[in-house]
Amino acid sequence: MSIVSAIVLYAVFWFLIFLIVIPIRLQTQGDVGEIVPGTHAGAPEVHNLRKKAWITTGVAFVLWAITAGIIISGVIPVEAIDIRGRLSAE
Repeated sequence: MSIVSAIVLYAVFWFLIFLIVIPIRLQTQGDVGEIVPGTHAGAPEVHNLRKKAWITTGVAFVLWAITAGIIISGVIPVEAIDIRGRLSAE
């Protein structure tokens, strides 16, 4: 795995996990009861994005390390997931 592939794999993990983590424990203006005129009641009031970004970074790193380890070690070869026979080096 090249360095660019490793960075792209990490970025994919990071963004996927971040999109999963964002709505967890989100408090909207409707939940708090203080709706600002001109905004939707579902607009976030307390979002804790910095904390969620740090949690995402840690979880993404763990998943990336496991996945990169599997790819680099060759435990699961490309032939095991190539059902159409298009990824062979021939």
